[in-house]
Amino acid sequence: MTDVVLRNKPLVEAIFELRWCLDQKAPGIQVDPHYKLLIGRIFDRVSNEYSDHQQLPAATMPDEFAAYVVQHQFRKPEKGWPLIQLGPGIITLNDTEGYLWSDFKGRISKFLDVLFEVYPNSAEGLRPKGLLLRYIDAIDFEFDHDNVFDFIKDHLKTTIKAHEKLFENTGVDRLPLGFDLRFLFPSSRPRGSAHLRFARGKKNNKDALIWETQIQSLGKDVPGSREDIKSWVDDSHKLTHDWFFKMIEGELLERFR
Repeated sequence: MTDVVLRNKPLVEAIFELRWCLDQKAPGIQVDPHYKLLIGRIFDRVSNEYSDHQQLPAATMPDEFAAYVVQHQFRKPEKGWPLIQLGPGIITLNDTEGYLWSDFKGRISKFLDVLFEVYPNSAEGLRPKGLLLRYIDAIDFEFDHDNVFDFIKDHLKTTIKAHEKLFENTGVDRLPLGFDLRFLFPSSRPRGSAHLRFARGKKNNKDALIWETQIQSLGKDVPGSREDIKSWVDDSHKLTHDWFFKMIEGELLERFR
């Protein structure tokens, strides 16, 4: 799939995340016995491109409480993006305004190769348990003057409506102070779930309508090999790409071009 370049794209952040199984040491306590070794091995392999290693405050957490908490970042020094994040049982690739799918896909492929090659070959090796491809988009919006539900219906092809009688003779304004609406749909390709979210938030310190599109697979729906995970990434992007352009078709697409 070729890149569709939008000069005024609404993207805030694109995120790919992989989680793998940890060892259960006690109820509620999971650890990766190879994690400390993994930090150095991954940095050795990616430092030619992501040479700025930043240890996050969460890195001081005791191992028994740090499962699936990001603790380290490997960044591109000149811009800081894209970046790789790592914690016990979790690794992510994040990008922002400079995102292009062809580049992002290639980076995912490379860091999957690194992860599977450097993870110590224990009895079972790396056991993936969760995959996520997530896109966060935003557009400036004046919530005090405009009806956000009408905007979502007219420009993002999704109808959300509160019953009119809720506002009659109650003293309650129809314009919401805040909202966070989430939808979850089963997906067959890839196997898992497709998520859609609308919320009030901020972009560049201005009020904004935030919408997210994400594909997630958990447990038995997660492929086990790196090549199957790469196929999952392709299928997930096809779906999020399809949803995004169907939603913004019309005035928003022209605004973003």
